[in-house]
Amino acid sequence: MGAAMNPPSMSEAKAPVNRRKGRVQLLLILLGVIGPMILATGMYKLQFWVPEGRSYHGELIGNGQTRADLGVQAQEDRWQILVTAPKACSVDCQQLVYLARQVQIGLGRDASRASHALATAQPLASDYDAKLTREYPQLQRYSMDLTLFSKTTGESTLPQLWIIDPHGNLVLRYDPAVKGKDLLNDLRHLLKLSNIG
Repeated sequence: MGAAMNPPSMSEAKAPVNRRKGRVQLLLILLGVIGPMILATGMYKLQFWVPEGRSYHGELIGNGQTRADLGVQAQEDRWQILVTAPKACSVDCQQLVYLARQVQIGLGRDASRASHALATAQPLASDYDAKLTREYPQLQRYSMDLTLFSKTTGESTLPQLWIIDPHGNLVLRYDPAVKGKDLLNDLRHLLKLSNIG
C-alpha cells in the first residue's frame, strides 16, 4: 500500500495568499510612485486640469529659452531685469530702463539679489548714453544680436522687459505698458520662492 498522503501544512496553505498580498502591496507602491508622474505628464502634454488663475502679471516663458536666445551674451549669477531694444532706445525703452532701476531699488534688502540691464541692437544716442553713464552707474549694458532676438520673439520691434533667473533662463516678459507695482510684486514673489541668486 502506498504511503499515506500528508495534508498540506498551514504555512504551505498561507503561502499563495501571502504571495498574492505581497504582489498587491508592490503594485500599490509602484502606482503611488509612478502614478503622479504619469498624471503630471498627461496634464502638461494634454493641458487638462491646468488652473485658470495666475498670480503674475507678465507673460510666463516656460519653454527653456535663455538670455542667449535673445541674442544677449552675458554672465550674471543674480536675478536680472533686462530691457531689450531691437530699434533705437526711444521714449518707451527709456521708461523701461528707468522702471527696471526703480524696481531693483524697490526690492529693499533683496536689491543685491537682482541687477538691471539694457541690451540694444543699435548704438545709443550720445546724449542718452551720457545720461546712463552719469545717472545709472550700475546699469549693465550689452549689445544684442537682432537675428537671434527676432527668431525668439518674432518681428516685434517694441522694447520689452524681461525677468531672467540666475541661470540665464527667461521667466517673465512685459511690454512697455507694464506697471511698476505689478513688476515689483512679481519679482518679490520670485525671490521669495527662490533659493538661488
